[in-house]
Order: sequence, then C-alpha cells, then structure tokens
Amino acid sequence: MKKYIKYFAFSLFIAFVGCKEDYKYPLGGGNPSLDLKEVPNSAFFGDSLSFKVGVTDQGTALSTLKVQLYYSEDLVSEHTIRTKEYGDYSGKIYVPYLANIPNGTATLKFVLQNVGMVTVEETKELPLSRPDFPFLNLIVGDETYKMEKLSGYEYAVTEDFPQKVQGYIQAPAYGEHGNVINFGWEGDNVKEGTMQVIPFSNYSAGNYTVQFNTLTYAAAPFVSYKINDTELTMVDDNTYFIDLQLENGAEINIDGIADIDTWWIDSDYLKQEGDKYTFQAISGKYKITAKFDKKYFIVEAMNGTDFATLNADGTGAIWIIGDGIGKPALSNQVGWDTGKALCMAPIGDKKYQVTVVAGQQVRADDINFKFFHQKNWGGEFKNDNLTTDGDVVYVGDGDNGRDPGNLGVQSGKTLEAGATYVFVVDVSGGVSNAKLTVTKK
Repeated sequence: MKKYIKYFAFSLFIAFVGCKEDYKYPLGGGNPSLDLKEVPNSAFFGDSLSFKVGVTDQGTALSTLKVQLYYSEDLVSEHTIRTKEYGDYSGKIYVPYLANIPNGTATLKFVLQNVGMVTVEETKELPLSRPDFPFLNLIVGDETYKMEKLSGYEYAVTEDFPQKVQGYIQAPAYGEHGNVINFGWEGDNVKEGTMQVIPFSNYSAGNYTVQFNTLTYAAAPFVSYKINDTELTMVDDNTYFIDLQLENGAEINIDGIADIDTWWIDSDYLKQEGDKYTFQAISGKYKITAKFDKKYFIVEAMNGTDFATLNADGTGAIWIIGDGIGKPALSNQVGWDTGKALCMAPIGDKKYQVTVVAGQQVRADDINFKFFHQKNWGGEFKNDNLTTDGDVVYVGDGDNGRDPGNLGVQSGKTLEAGATYVFVVDVSGGVSNAKLTVTKK
C-alpha cells in the first residue's frame, strides 16, 4: 500500500511541475516585436543577403526568428535562427538563381515567434534583377574556355573541340553579395547548382560553337541520334539505345552518327551497301544499343520489354556466353559475363546464327563458349541436346576437354585466320534435338 501512495504522490508532483510550466508559458501569452535594423533594398538572383533584426517581448521567452523569401507566392528560401535571448540577430538568406524567372519584385518576410506560439510578421518588397555576367566559363576537365557575352543572356565560345565536350558552365560571382553559380546536367536538362558534366556533342570534331542562355538554360549543340526517325535514349556518354519493331528486308535509316562509315557493322543483323542498311534477321522487336566507344551496334531480340528467351517450340532467341568470341572484336570478348551475352540472329525456321571472322571475332584455335536459352544462367545446351557433324569445332561432353555443351576446337586443327565462319544452331527438330553447323564462307 505504501508503494502505491508513493507512486500517487510522485504523479501529483509531476503534474504540478507540468502545470507550473504551462502556467509560465501559456499558449497565446506575450507580445513579440521586431525591429528591422539592416535589410537589403534590392538584390540580384544568386545573392547571399545579410540582415540584422532586433527582437524582444514583454517578459515571455522567444523561440525562433524565420526569414523567408517568396517569389510570387512560392517560398524559395528560408533561414531560421533560435532566439534564446532578446537582442539583435544577424544572418544571411540566399536568393535562388533559377531558370525563366524575369526581373521583378520578391517578398522578404520576417516571422518572430515566442514560446507561447504567438507570432509577429513584417514584410518588405525586394526588387530582384538577373545578373549581367560579363562572361561565363566552360570547364572541361582541367581546361577552362571563356564564353563571351553575345547579347541579352546569350553566351558562346568557339574553339576546336572534339565531337563530344563533357563540361559544366560556371558564372562568376556578380556584385557585392553574389556567389559563383554552376550549371550542370541533371536528368536530361541543364540545372543550376551542379557540376555534373553537360554532354555537348557535335556531328564531327573541329571548329564549332558551344552556347548557353542564362535565362532559359537553353544550350547547344546536342546531336540527336536516330534510327528510323526515332531518337535513341542516352544511358551514358558512350551508350545509347532504342527498342524498335523491325521488318526483315526493310531499310534501316541511321541519322546523327557522323563517322558511321568507320563503325563495325554486324552482318547477321544489318546488310550494308554503301550508306544503305537493310535488316537481315526475322521480323520482330529488337533492342539496338549504339556503343560509341567501340563503334558498333548491339542488336538483341526482345519479347515485350524483356530480352527474348528460347521458347519450348523453338522460337525466341539463343544466347552465347563464354570464352573465345566477342563483337566487334576479341578485345571485347564475352567471357562468362552474362550481361555481355551475344544474341544470335534469328533467321527463321527456328534457326539462329552468328557470323565471325577467325582471329577477329573468334579465336582460331581456342574457343570455350556455349549456347543458352536466355541472357543469363538457366536453360542451356549440353551434349545430350546439341550435336554437330563438323570436323573442326566439337561439342564438349565433360571428358573430351570441354564441359558438357561447351564448344572447342579439335586438337591439331584450327579455324583459318581471316576466314569468315557462320555458326548456326537449328532447333527445328526440337529444343532437345539441336543441330550445330559451322560453315566457312
């Protein structure tokens, strides 16, 4: 019983202390007041503005002073100060530099609040102007190129540039309270406040102009890469892709790649005659990936939004994973990286082919790759469901120098260096009864 009496007494004590606190600072008590001692009369976008405000109350403790900046009705910047004592408080508030905001008048709002949640506000109109930068800098790696002012908000630099220029733009601090402003790449647009490089590109290397508008953020040049009049999507600086429905025998139009004549063209998918390209695989949906660093196209069969797989009826796709083969050259060998698996071209009648030149896309005397049902581990062809009658390339069985299903070159034999070979997997007799032929062209 004594324990419960003590607990009750302690609870009463806590409640009493709580009541004293509520009594000391009741909601609605006090009368906070502001004295704007130092407040800017005008500013530029991108400024950091200093202010000094005196705060007091009639015996009630203060809580916070908020300084807020509004563009129209939008809160764009805020600075909060804890006001533990009466007196003067100083600070800075940033004036954001944003696209497509014309010169105009913003609103500075000062909000003082005490511990009783009572507030007082004062506002001041703040005329804002966009800085008239004398120049900008285009920063590309360790190089800085001065962009001269053309007119209005337009700046440009003309130099001997490579086809692709990876850099960001920097505006110098402007005026007494200005800050350096960086313009970089975010998503697929130029954005202030970042140094992520902007992927400028031209149709060819040489003397050309890079431009930027500090009001609209319009920038140039950007080359648009298109296949069949549809723009490719950028993955990174060297990789662009597109998913297309393609028809066998139809002409493929490639636009925007200035040095396309130097690219390696995969004859399994594209027949090249001068500057004309014709699609060679069966009609269907394909992902085409342009690899600018290696100058070739990866073509892969699709099923909806997924990579195609080999269906039970023999339609779909067959993939190559393993050593001794790679496109556009052996320097880009597939290996056992499933992400680099090669999609054999579906040529109809449930047949799939890959064409390679010995010594260039396939090793002449040492191969160790196999055929899979998907662009990943899973279904695969082994010696119990894949056979060949060839006298140079054989199918491994686990005891003949290769794992089951892995291809090898017969001992003492070799593919002829420089000769073209066509590997065809035929599953028209059933997925469990596949035939491999290797033909020298």
